[in-house]
Amino acid sequence: MMIQVDRLTKYFGPVRALDNASFGIEANEIVGLLGNNGAGKTTLMRILTTYLPATSGIARVAGFDVLTQSMEVRQRIGYLPESIPLYPEMRVEEYLQFRGQLKGLDRLQRKKRVAECMDRCRVTEVHRLLLGTLSKGYRQRVGLADALLANPPLLILDEPTDGLDPGQKQETIAFLRELGKSHTILFSSHLLAEVEELVQRVIILRRGKVGFVAKMTEIDTEPVVYMETSAPSGEALRNLVEKVEGVIRCTVSTKSDHLFLAEVRVKPGSDPREKLASGIVGQGWGLSRLERSRRKLLDKWNQINNQTDEAAV
Repeated sequence: MMIQVDRLTKYFGPVRALDNASFGIEANEIVGLLGNNGAGKTTLMRILTTYLPATSGIARVAGFDVLTQSMEVRQRIGYLPESIPLYPEMRVEEYLQFRGQLKGLDRLQRKKRVAECMDRCRVTEVHRLLLGTLSKGYRQRVGLADALLANPPLLILDEPTDGLDPGQKQETIAFLRELGKSHTILFSSHLLAEVEELVQRVIILRRGKVGFVAKMTEIDTEPVVYMETSAPSGEALRNLVEKVEGVIRCTVSTKSDHLFLAEVRVKPGSDPREKLASGIVGQGWGLSRLERSRRKLLDKWNQINNQTDEAAV
């Protein structure tokens, strides 16, 4: 297990930023950390990278405790923070040489790794420019090159594509996918499409709690049927639908008077659309929409963030 988090809690004064968070991440796994602003993503990353101590709970990286064995943890992590602390008066190559020295690379190894990381992160063409003159996109790529210098087994990246143009984002996603073959990557992003394209597992935080943890393949295998129909009431529609074979649960929302949208979760391998249509038509209700799709990350995001505090995990 590359990362093991158990009942991790963090308070800032009276504010609880993390609330008994628990999860595990395997080696060579790419994991997306999601959540609204203030959900606790950055706090969690700073604890894992030993920048912040937790109030309670345990976090381990490659078996090492982040509080009591922080040096061993740091030697195994490449960290790209949300706001990269670059020295504006230093040049790109000079800065990376300096960072490589801090990370214990010898002179010959350092020169080779700096050249490799600049090339892989597409900053070779600006290697002589002052960091203070770079665009946000280039600063982001310099920060990623820094995170890769010591070739750590774990990369923790806070919004790694922030500030990049669409072409650069696609390059970075492809690069991270390649890195994921030999590295564990935990990264946060607000772009759900980007996460769906890259990650193998997703963790959704809600108000400091872990609201959801699953592999992307597990999300994609949840079939959903959407129906838009007229009915005397939402309760009458729900009662009819949930009696149909293959239906797990029906959630009904009101669109207008006697017009309802039903989201019907069904068992994998089941397709009850014909029986649903027959039941609704048999009641004399109108049916304007009936389609089957698979639950995507956005659906799960909405489910987690729209639930009540009592229902939150």
